[in-house]
Amino acid sequence: MPGDTLFVFILVAVAAALFASNKIRLDVVAMLVVLALMLSEVLTVRESLAGFGDPVVLLVAGLLVVGEMLDRTGVVQVIGNWIIRTGGSSETRLLVLIMVAAATLSSVMSSTAVVAIFIPVVFKVAIRSGLSVSRMLMPMSFAAMISGMLTLIATTPNLVVSYELADAGFQPLGFFTFFPVGIVVLLMGIGYVLLVGRRMLGETDSKAGRETARPLSELQKDFDLDGGVQGLRIRSDSSLVGQTIAEAKVETRYGIRILAIESNGRTANTVIAGSQDKLKPGNQIFVMAPSSSIDQFMQQECLEFVPDDSRKRQRLLHEYGVAVALIHPDCHFVGKSLREADLRSHYGIHVLGIRRDQKQLDQFADKALQVADTLLVAGSWNQISRLGEEAHDFVLIETPREFEEARPAHKKAPIAIVILLAMVLLSVFSVVPVVTAVLMAAMAAIFTRCLTMEDAYRSISWSSIVLLAGMLPVAVALEKTGGTEMIVNNLISGPGTSGPYVLMTLLFFLTAGLSLFLSNTASAVLIAPVAIQAAMALELSPYPFAVTVLIAASAAFASPVASPVVTLVVEPGHYRFIDFIKVGGPLMLLTYIVNLLVTPLLFPF
Repeated sequence: MPGDTLFVFILVAVAAALFASNKIRLDVVAMLVVLALMLSEVLTVRESLAGFGDPVVLLVAGLLVVGEMLDRTGVVQVIGNWIIRTGGSSETRLLVLIMVAAATLSSVMSSTAVVAIFIPVVFKVAIRSGLSVSRMLMPMSFAAMISGMLTLIATTPNLVVSYELADAGFQPLGFFTFFPVGIVVLLMGIGYVLLVGRRMLGETDSKAGRETARPLSELQKDFDLDGGVQGLRIRSDSSLVGQTIAEAKVETRYGIRILAIESNGRTANTVIAGSQDKLKPGNQIFVMAPSSSIDQFMQQECLEFVPDDSRKRQRLLHEYGVAVALIHPDCHFVGKSLREADLRSHYGIHVLGIRRDQKQLDQFADKALQVADTLLVAGSWNQISRLGEEAHDFVLIETPREFEEARPAHKKAPIAIVILLAMVLLSVFSVVPVVTAVLMAAMAAIFTRCLTMEDAYRSISWSSIVLLAGMLPVAVALEKTGGTEMIVNNLISGPGTSGPYVLMTLLFFLTAGLSLFLSNTASAVLIAPVAIQAAMALELSPYPFAVTVLIAASAAFASPVASPVVTLVVEPGHYRFIDFIKVGGPLMLLTYIVNLLVTPLLFPF
């Protein structure tokens, strides 16, 4: 084996190990791969960086902008409300509606974004119908993954496979080329969930059993804040008098979070917005903490309870409250402590508690935030609403009964729908190339003010862009050093001699297996050129094998770390790793069977 070829194989193995370890960010690993290819001179600098100018990278960025447009204009929310109205209390009907809606939306926008948006929708459904959240969240995430089998733009691996076909001199895939295979998988998936899957999930959480959202007090108990919101008056002999909120350091010393200050009978600044305000004798402060902490705080700082005034409390709750939020996989605060993240400055909210792996964390201020951590946050309702719009940092999964302020109707929703339909039609009928249609839709969203330019830039997951651009040159390096040819020769001299179905089987499980711990994009980058070259060497059509790769790339259901699409639902659904193996493993096998039976009928060998 030539030295350059061996180097590339070792590089791929090291990158795979780093991906699987999850100790280094995926985009950082991709950039290390680019640097290794440059420094080793396996590729020139221009070849190593060519991925950043690849049309597929621009296409993915444009699709993220279009997805943000659908979110911000309320299109997704309208669909969620329709599910709640239509589904009623029937678990079967609700599961079908949720899975179809998640798959449909994810076929034209980021599936991770769809799952993030749909988590609170599923919670609302569960609360109103009294059904189990865990029996709906995993099926919803699986449907979002299956969406990658429906349209060309649904997921990045599809675009990678299509461009690999074009580079090999074949016609690229059309918008709905493999839709028939995907729709059969979706129908099979829905049937599997209804007949078998949901029963394997059992009742891993309590029934919602309520017609309305839980009150604020119940959310606090989930995070061991049994003291609730208490009103305390500062006496003239208190050591707090004359100090600013920041100087008093009551959070550090007592674990007390001050929500608001009342002066002269009026609710005034929240601590979150007024940390430099001085505390004065007679001020009433509204605090939230465990009862034991409040008792200690009162005794040492010369404070006194204020009799509960329901009218005053109601006035406070019209302005301030709490909510439960989930850390998004793309959150740029992951790995930082709460002190370093300084969410108070960024979002105007205060973190009252953190749950990780369904357990309350103690002394969490200096602990690094992790993906899928559940936070209890406090702030004004406006600030909490804005936090819910930060779909790339947080997922707002539950708001209390006191949260009465509904999002206003978005007047731009009809425009967004027209833009989406135009993009799809231009792509389907090949009026313009797909990348052109997507970029036109992204610009139309900005020109029609469905999004600002700043919103568009924020919507792009730059880590995903770097990952894709950084891994694309690996396929070039394998081709240039003869690695691809070596793999192809081994395939056609071994499994290839047993017939195309055996080759399809090997390609499916190789791609799906890699996708269980690698990015499915990286898996497609590595396997797609191998599949096409193997088909050409056997003088077979490359299309059934290319479609097999893209189907398998969206079929890694058996692991909660295979994709952010499933990682997001682990904590709110209270799932264990074994749940994904039990429910997702059979679904992956069924997807393989569907692909083996249906794909050759549509794309003959």
